[in-house]
Amino acid sequence: MQDERNRPGLRPAFIGSSRRAFLLMAGSAALSACGSIRDTPPPQAEIAPVEPAAPQLPANVLGTGTVRIGLILPLSASGNAALAAQSLRNAAEMAIAEFTGANIQLIVKDDTGTGPGAQAAAQQAIDEGARAIIGPVFAHTVAAAGQVARQRGVPVVGFSTDTNVATQGVYLLSFLPQTDVDRAIRYAASIGRRSFAGLVPDNAYGSVVEAAFRETVPVVGGRVVGLERYATGEAQYAEAARRIAGSAAQADALFLPDAADAVPQILQALDKAGVNLSGKQLIGTGLWDDRKLFTAQSVAGGIFAAPDPAGFRAFAERYRARYGREPVRTATLAHDAVSLMAALVTAHGEVGITDAAIQNPSGFTGIDGIFRFRADGTNQRGLAIMQIGGGTVQIISPAPRSFAQAS
Repeated sequence: MQDERNRPGLRPAFIGSSRRAFLLMAGSAALSACGSIRDTPPPQAEIAPVEPAAPQLPANVLGTGTVRIGLILPLSASGNAALAAQSLRNAAEMAIAEFTGANIQLIVKDDTGTGPGAQAAAQQAIDEGARAIIGPVFAHTVAAAGQVARQRGVPVVGFSTDTNVATQGVYLLSFLPQTDVDRAIRYAASIGRRSFAGLVPDNAYGSVVEAAFRETVPVVGGRVVGLERYATGEAQYAEAARRIAGSAAQADALFLPDAADAVPQILQALDKAGVNLSGKQLIGTGLWDDRKLFTAQSVAGGIFAAPDPAGFRAFAERYRARYGREPVRTATLAHDAVSLMAALVTAHGEVGITDAAIQNPSGFTGIDGIFRFRADGTNQRGLAIMQIGGGTVQIISPAPRSFAQAS
């Protein structure tokens, strides 16, 4: 898998959880008789009227509102994708239950994790009256669904982290690595760091975060004194460390956007290459939000940007109480996307889900904090700065509560 608020009584952000979390800144009894037939009928008993049973919703429909929204997920894909899809579906169902008076109905479609499947699912959902589409999950499926939806004038809020598939009308609500980099580099500059060096994995993720790193550093008044890329493996880490050793010696901040199993090895390679890491601010990305890294002494003091974890903890507790299992971390995306749609309909009615409404510059507040969509389909999020130490992480710079505060 590869980024929303007005009328009287509505505030420019969603508050709390459920409708609190996403309100725009605002049996029948069977009777049987037995016995012999009488010549004289018995007295008639007074029988209370019986409410008719509510019609059973189809298995692929969630909610009873009048505004239909497509929810496209890889429910029958292989491996972990299907498990994640079920968690996202559950979170969407939770959102409808928790948003008081949600006048929406979700039409759930399975795209099988394929482009053609996503294209067919989007077509079916729109033909069935969907005014917007939530999902799909992968870059190629978001692109396929988006192609159909844009032709029909229906906005998409997808979950890919690949910004290449974002565009006007196809919005990404996912956690984008560019946002991680921007927030962390800006914080490092705010505490006086000016000379930045980086060691970046030689893969697609590395290309994205390198571009964000090179773009953000000069904007905050810093300079990139060195940057090297590496393939995975101890020998490759050692070679890259030797190449950057001279530049890294001049830096007061070191950017290491890799996963928990790689970062300690890279730091060890830098130490062996003669780089004195004392006093250098270590900077990571959301990949550092991993318990395996929190106990690594070499990373103590390192920082990364992430949503305030309190929101997910509260969501996960409600999810466990409802479904008896743990949600995937990205399940909050489905909850927030559904709550967004419900809030827009509450605020603006049946025709309220428009590009203008989705791109509200004041943004929205969801489980993982504030977010807003750009016209190009990407998003901005209000993230906290987390610092590793003592086997855990703590917030050293809180997430902003509004984009006015963040600017």
